[in-house]
Amino acid sequence: MRLTRTLERSGPSPAELFDTHLSHTSAAPVAVAYSGGGDSLALLLAAHDWSAARGRRLIVLHVDHGLQAASAAWARHCQTVALALGAPFQRLCWTGPKPATGLPAAARAARHRLLADAARAAGASVVLMGHTADDVLEGRQMRREGATTPDPRPWSPSPAWPEGRGVFILRPLLSVRRAELRAQLARQSLSWIEDPANGDLAYARARARAVLDPDGLEEPEAPAPGQALTSLARRARHGEDGTISWRRQDLRDAPDQAVAQALSIASLCAAGGARPPRRASVDRLVEQIATGGPFTATLAGARLVVAAEALLVAREAGEAARGGLGDIPLEQDRPQVWDGRYEVQTTRPGLQVGALAGRMARLPPEARRRLAALPPAARKALPILIAADGEVRLMMEGVSSRSLVQARFEAATGQISREPSLNQL
Repeated sequence: MRLTRTLERSGPSPAELFDTHLSHTSAAPVAVAYSGGGDSLALLLAAHDWSAARGRRLIVLHVDHGLQAASAAWARHCQTVALALGAPFQRLCWTGPKPATGLPAAARAARHRLLADAARAAGASVVLMGHTADDVLEGRQMRREGATTPDPRPWSPSPAWPEGRGVFILRPLLSVRRAELRAQLARQSLSWIEDPANGDLAYARARARAVLDPDGLEEPEAPAPGQALTSLARRARHGEDGTISWRRQDLRDAPDQAVAQALSIASLCAAGGARPPRRASVDRLVEQIATGGPFTATLAGARLVVAAEALLVAREAGEAARGGLGDIPLEQDRPQVWDGRYEVQTTRPGLQVGALAGRMARLPPEARRRLAALPPAARKALPILIAADGEVRLMMEGVSSRSLVQARFEAATGQISREPSLNQL
């Protein structure tokens, strides 16, 4: 299936985005999120054409939210389509209780978690999603009515954390209107699923969709991280202890918006959290960095130590609201994420991982000397291993540990624009 652009000024074509962001030679599969709707069917067919030409494998992932009586039948339909294209199919089910309020947001978060987990398990680092120009225009209309819905970006890291570590989202249809896609499907006598929830005016997106001209030529903007943000992010220094730092002058020289974005992302990454800080809190910090003297502050579970010449962002060891700093048992030969910041794997039984806070005196003298070289703000939140007999050690033989902070920060600030290799997952 060949897709044409109806908005010539809105950006590259789907095929150009495939070529820009995806490897032509990787042995890893590319995952396609396929709901069965018209947008995702168009995406699946376009991805199939591209992958066949480039020799890449596709896997088809279908999320069954369990919110419609026909969801099982929809999953069977999607499986039939995938298998007809020769692509492996996986049904991912959102189980458990559903919230009484905020259902669309909860369903979206669950969808991203399920897709990221399935992609990682299959060895895929990119998930294709079928958002179109209409999704951008609908988001714009929702913001006019007071919502804070962000625009989908053509290329972005998975918003699920830590499930989405190393996984990226590619949305190659953002320059194409939904009506054009469906017209092309209809000309090929192809059918798709219509989810009745898309027309339910109880939801803000459905109301926004109802007022849009399906054939209008309003040009959507599909934003990517700004050049100023990426430039400032590249000036950051990353410590092996999971800290992020800047020269204070670099922050003062950058536009306020870029500084606010960089600090928001840095605090989220250094703290291992998933909920960004409030913009008002960030704006106050930006002003204080530009005009004030040395100070310390907390932001989204991170601790900011602002000296006369530099700013350091570290995990706030005293922040216990998320509970991420607690001890967790390690399963043998299974990667586990601790505190959203470290991926730990062990071949040894009976170990736990926890925070160093309150245990430094129990470490061997050599380990304490090593820690003395690290910034004081970073020490207490470092991971340590706890043996079954209570012995406390830094990472030891038979245990591998890697910080996720730098890779997450680079992905979120636009420094990674192409499909990662398998060893980066």
